[in-house]
Amino acid sequence: MYYPEPIAKLIESFSKLPGIGQKTATRLAFYTIGMEDQEVNEFAKNLLSAKRDLRFCSICGNLTEKDPCAICTDPMRDKTTILVVEESKDVLAMEKIREYRGLYHVLHGTISPMNGISPDEINVKSLITRLMDSEVSEIIIATNATSDGEATAMYLARMIKPAGIKVTRLARGLAVGSDIEYADEITLSKAVENRMEI
Repeated sequence: MYYPEPIAKLIESFSKLPGIGQKTATRLAFYTIGMEDQEVNEFAKNLLSAKRDLRFCSICGNLTEKDPCAICTDPMRDKTTILVVEESKDVLAMEKIREYRGLYHVLHGTISPMNGISPDEINVKSLITRLMDSEVSEIIIATNATSDGEATAMYLARMIKPAGIKVTRLARGLAVGSDIEYADEITLSKAVENRMEI
């Protein structure tokens, strides 16, 4: 279908976002066209502000306006524990549960031999540097349960354990509210492996 060039370019821009297919991109483009000028200006301003005003924390690698970030400078955080995640959005997910009070380290990806991503291409070196200059006694690896996430976790464990620092991994298994009959084999295997006494 032919669209005027401005809307075709807008659809193309929306379709470059992850998880946005052609139909959703078209719907978003037409919705944007129908917005008031003030709303569109505010939307554009927010996009530019997020891109321009955010940076990565020089300590943990999390997105922040101020460097170092609020978590790294919070005196109430437990400085003996660092939770290692793949992306900044994972920090937000952990902070929502309000259970973890330690520090974070954001890798900005995972080691992926299939995609040619080596440890040098993610934020590993600064993690090792942090461990040399701090009182950290435990690293909690919270990479995703994918082959790349597992490979990254194993690599980090091999790098960190010789320093005498405890390395743990988030438990894997059945989600709360799920049925055993619908779980895949890997999930069930991890659930058995990570079982706990009650």
